[in-house]
Amino acid sequence: MLSEIFGWTAQEPRMLQLVWVQIAIGVLLFVLEQRSRDALTSFLSPVMQRRLTAQATRERTIVRTVLVTASLLFCVEALTRPQAPGQTETVTASQASADVMFVLDVSRSMLAEDAAPNRLARAKAEIGQLVSRLEEHRVGLVVFAGRAVQACPLTPDHSFFTTVLSTIDTRSAGKGGSRVGEAIKAGLRGFPVGQGAKLIVLISDGDDQDPYSEEAAKAARDAGVRIVTIGYGNPDGSQITLVDPQTKARTTLMHDGQPVISKLNEEQLKKIALVTEGLYVPARTGAIDLDDIMKSHVDPLVKSAEEQAQREIPAEKFSFFVTLALLYLLLALFVGTVDRRAS
Repeated sequence: MLSEIFGWTAQEPRMLQLVWVQIAIGVLLFVLEQRSRDALTSFLSPVMQRRLTAQATRERTIVRTVLVTASLLFCVEALTRPQAPGQTETVTASQASADVMFVLDVSRSMLAEDAAPNRLARAKAEIGQLVSRLEEHRVGLVVFAGRAVQACPLTPDHSFFTTVLSTIDTRSAGKGGSRVGEAIKAGLRGFPVGQGAKLIVLISDGDDQDPYSEEAAKAARDAGVRIVTIGYGNPDGSQITLVDPQTKARTTLMHDGQPVISKLNEEQLKKIALVTEGLYVPARTGAIDLDDIMKSHVDPLVKSAEEQAQREIPAEKFSFFVTLALLYLLLALFVGTVDRRAS
């Protein structure tokens, strides 16, 4: 092998069997060229050939065939994947990106208007802004109330995600209540199996009727998934306003003749974030700090993904033979240029 001259080893030595194919092609090219010349000679005299046709000389034709054959030989050498022992290079196995699963509370308590226009509408707006900052990363959406539903699987298509997000309302989960633990588990099921940069962004007012939320958070921690919790609402509480979709009439949600008061439960959201070494963002009735979330969690995730995607391999030298193959092919084209024109 030619690579042995430089002390390189072939990773795919079986590709050398293609040398026989390359030799056959070279012989075939020479035979076809000769047959073409013989056919032309039987039809025209040498004098008329010079006057009526443009041909390269026989010597140039032979050199051109040899150069094309050598070019094919270098291609075969490149296919054997020659590597230099002791030399390594860093390669990225795939494009590094993060998987971000948004878990959104759509229970009726999210209709409280302490965060204008209400908690749910504000949360959807903030998710849309955060997704616009997550270029080249996959995003997914789980909505929950009394049960959790995967509204959008992980996808790099942010336009599709935004379209799905715009349709979300308090009827999207199909059952009243608020079960945060089940929502976290649904978010975990939405991630692919194996290593990777994974993040759950849980957005809720902290109203939780699930006694297993912390166990779900521990499952996320064991799976290598961090959770950023974002709390919307007034810690002092706020009434819940219901709007009829047909008449737009506004009524206050009542229970036993008393208005239902929904308070932001920050302690529950902090516990979930703490278990996974994540972050609690107290949005309350204002806007969240997108830059802080990006710098504190998304950027480190991407860096981790890049490190996982990179690996050291022996230095590949196939490009050397590919370059030689192209060079010899260009020489063949140059040598094969007609040097005798019809007069």
